[in-house]
Amino acid sequence: MWERFSYYGMRGLLKLYMVNYLFVASRQLLQGGSDKVAGNPADVLGWGWIQSLLPGDVHAQSSVIYGWYTGLVYLTPLLGGLIADRYWGQRKTVVFGGLLMALGHFVMAFENWFFLALLLLILGNGAFKPNISTQVGNLYEADDPRRDGAFTIFYMGINLGAFICNLVCGTLAAVFGWHYGFAAAGIGMVLGLLIYMGGQRFLAPDLKMATQSVASAPGHPSSVSEHQPQKISSEEWQRIGALFVLCMLNIVFWAVYEQQGNTMQSWADENTIWPTIFGFTIPSTWFQSFNPFFIFIFAPLLDMFWLKQAKTGKEPSSVAKMAIGCAIVGLSFIVMAVGAVVVGADKGSLLWLVVCTLLLTVGELYLSPIGLSLVTKVSPARMVSMMMGMWFLSSFFGNILSGYIGALYTMMPKEAFFGLLTLLGLAAGAAIMLMVKPLKKSMGAHAI
Repeated sequence: MWERFSYYGMRGLLKLYMVNYLFVASRQLLQGGSDKVAGNPADVLGWGWIQSLLPGDVHAQSSVIYGWYTGLVYLTPLLGGLIADRYWGQRKTVVFGGLLMALGHFVMAFENWFFLALLLLILGNGAFKPNISTQVGNLYEADDPRRDGAFTIFYMGINLGAFICNLVCGTLAAVFGWHYGFAAAGIGMVLGLLIYMGGQRFLAPDLKMATQSVASAPGHPSSVSEHQPQKISSEEWQRIGALFVLCMLNIVFWAVYEQQGNTMQSWADENTIWPTIFGFTIPSTWFQSFNPFFIFIFAPLLDMFWLKQAKTGKEPSSVAKMAIGCAIVGLSFIVMAVGAVVVGADKGSLLWLVVCTLLLTVGELYLSPIGLSLVTKVSPARMVSMMMGMWFLSSFFGNILSGYIGALYTMMPKEAFFGLLTLLGLAAGAAIMLMVKPLKKSMGAHAI
């Protein structure tokens, strides 16, 4: 929860910070405020070189940077999973990642070191992300029917942090200044680390700990476990191949879904009328709390719905749920396409964002937690962290693609842009649905 508080608190401010403060000469003093201060983007170390590599205006450039940042935090888990599986174990790797992330959030307070801060956050996420999800899977046997439900509960914990952070970090940025919002994200990460380190006794032993325990047993040939890793069987290769196909299609899902923090945040800031309560105008960054709020509502409802379907033998397989999720996420952007036509260049109702996010959240719940659960069920036990890293690798490509797609936001009519997102989501959903039967055959009982 606290790790997601820190990550999403910073992410909710990131695009607006670049567009309205960091990369412009006339800077927005407070997030969403009218007061301006002079600034020099050239003072940001590395900006001149990076800007030369990017397309379009500052909006398009910031969209691409946002995409690369959110993408790279999903690339480094491949390395983080490998380090945990082979060297440090999951617990040590999580602590190391959390320390790097906390440092990165605090470095964000120094605007000239912006790209260094992003690098620290990227590396820290890589160590943290795959090993937390894997430890949830370690609490259950492979065939335990509670596993999907457990990951849904885990997902709700994640989204509790994502919900709170925008109310805290976004408000601090709007009332006191940008850097107060980033500092709050760093404090959240420190709290998360303290809680994790204090609760070690509740966790199942990770794979490295179990291996060391067996190797230290009397008469055990430890050199075998260290130097002669078990070969992957043909049946395991089939399961890995099936996961790979799903990862490829998952790229499109994330390219569409991640517009939430990118172009939809721009719409929330530039084209939405936010209510004023007792003289306080709600910051546009509160939009980032809509999605986790709807997760609180729909996650338990969907869990009960799936249990009811299971009792009657009508529950879709994990793969079919993922296809449904992709399609719903695509359909959610029809709302924004209609809103773009109605609102035009003016500011319009908050309801366009509310309804779109509601539908998008239902689609997310059909895909993201189910995908995490599927990886822990299907992967060979001795390489589950690395396979979780591969799952996050698809998010890497999807997030980078989201940045380049988001660059089109200011280059084409907005209704056409949101229509493009609809088509991409529906196409990915249709492709997964067409592959349900062959994928289930490859995965066997694991896909149910």
